Amino acid sequence: MFKRMIMLSLAVILLGIPVQAADWDFDKAHSNISFSVRHMVISKVKGSFTDFEGQAQFDGRSLETGSAAITIQVLSIDTDNKDRDEHLQGPDFFDAMKYPTMTFKSKKIVPAKDGAFTMTGDLTIKGVTHEVALDGEFNGVINDPWGNTRAGFSASTKINRQDFNMAWSNQLKDGSLIVGDDIDIHLEIELVKARTENAE
Repeated sequence: MFKRMIMLSLAVILLGIPVQAADWDFDKAHSNISFSVRHMVISKVKGSFTDFEGQAQFDGRSLETGSAAITIQVLSIDTDNKDRDEHLQGPDFFDAMKYPTMTFKSKKIVPAKDGAFTMTGDLTIKGVTHEVALDGEFNGVINDPWGNTRAGFSASTKINRQDFNMAWSNQLKDGSLIVGDDIDIHLEIELVKARTENAE
């Protein structure tokens, strides 16, 4: 009886100890950062950024204790059109020569039901920082065949490019913008848990 009480007490103590957040790296080969924007009102142009790196801290289950940061190389923008990409890289939009990167750093994560969450953080583009909120989904944690632990996340947000001094505003005859102000951003992120030095 006494031994059972000791074991129960130890279990309660262990359950009360918070799981320490681990370091995770973005797996760029299995992640994607894409966007879409209205073109001449009637259609949408889609693109992506192919060069980025990110890190996260996450205990594998408690989203509210997690954090993430990402750095994107602006020159990696790809809309499948060289002339358009060069225009977007130039001063009318990103001004990549002066501002080669854009960054996001999380400040707060609020979990919801069934793996949904809202991540709030600071987005910096062209030296301008605004707080944005991403609506996300936690897709779970798995162990891959090569001994790695992986986690998957999806997230989306919408920003107004004018807020970040991307002010090119050529118009159609009726006053409509050739390039819309609202940018829809979507992320598919796969994380790989960093291995400790003493891991086999």
